[in-house]
Amino acid sequence: MSFLKKMFGGGAPKPEEPAPTSEHNGFTIHATPYQEQGQWQMCGVIEKEIGGELKSHRFIRADRFPAKTDAVEMTFMKARQIIDQSGERIFG
Repeated sequence: MSFLKKMFGGGAPKPEEPAPTSEHNGFTIHATPYQEQGQWQMCGVIEKEIGGELKSHRFIRADRFPAKTDAVEMTFMKARQIIDQSGERIFG
């Protein structure tokens, strides 16, 4: 039976690896791309503690990439652009 489980993907699920993070101007960026139609969809979370409360903003873009590393890199670039253009207004 164990042979069949391995063959068809049964057994314990693989633990999810933590989202890569980066810091920019006091904000924390979490790159959280996900697979969509065989490619990696750009997705991320921008966080900052304001007045003792952790605020977060999730963004998803239509951009897709064949490699997860490319999606992570581009997510960080887009998040930095959002931070530079909007600052803390992204939470309001």
